[in-house]
Amino acid sequence: MNKAFVKESDHDDDDDLPDAAPLPAGTRNYITPIGYAALRAELATLMLEERPAMVKIVSWAASNGDRSENGDYLYGKKRLREIDRRMRFLTKRLEIAEVVDPSTQPNQDQIFFGATVIYADPEGAEHTVTIVGVDEAEPLNGKISWISPVARALIKFREGDTVTLRTPSGVHDLDIIQIIYPAA
Repeated sequence: MNKAFVKESDHDDDDDLPDAAPLPAGTRNYITPIGYAALRAELATLMLEERPAMVKIVSWAASNGDRSENGDYLYGKKRLREIDRRMRFLTKRLEIAEVVDPSTQPNQDQIFFGATVIYADPEGAEHTVTIVGVDEAEPLNGKISWISPVARALIKFREGDTVTLRTPSGVHDLDIIQIIYPAA
């Protein structure tokens, strides 16, 4: 089909989409040393490996002639935009990151950023969560953001305390069983 009859642009409008949820207003971007290192490693990989490799592919595809029907060229340009967008996002997040080492926490009998907490829900099931930064949260792997409802409910409490967690499904009492901080 002739390009004149198809409403397409040469670039996608998804360049301005954020890669992750923005930080709530007035909060800091706390991150653990491990999370900070992971973000820096991802940025380095994108900058030093993925982007140069994709530039080579796009250059090769462009030298093949007609770009309008060249899949390698079109996909390569799209992938370059994705890489550049992710690099901008990571650069901004690393600039505002405040690295907090949980192993240096003086009050290790209380729950703060970086703590691993074992708690029991009202049914008696035990859950283990580690309170981490927004950019390193992986809820399915037990790493929850420090601004999540569960983390906010747990912060500043001690072993043996019962915490009230308010959720859309109702109010739940969580019993704190153990608090663990990484070794210095």
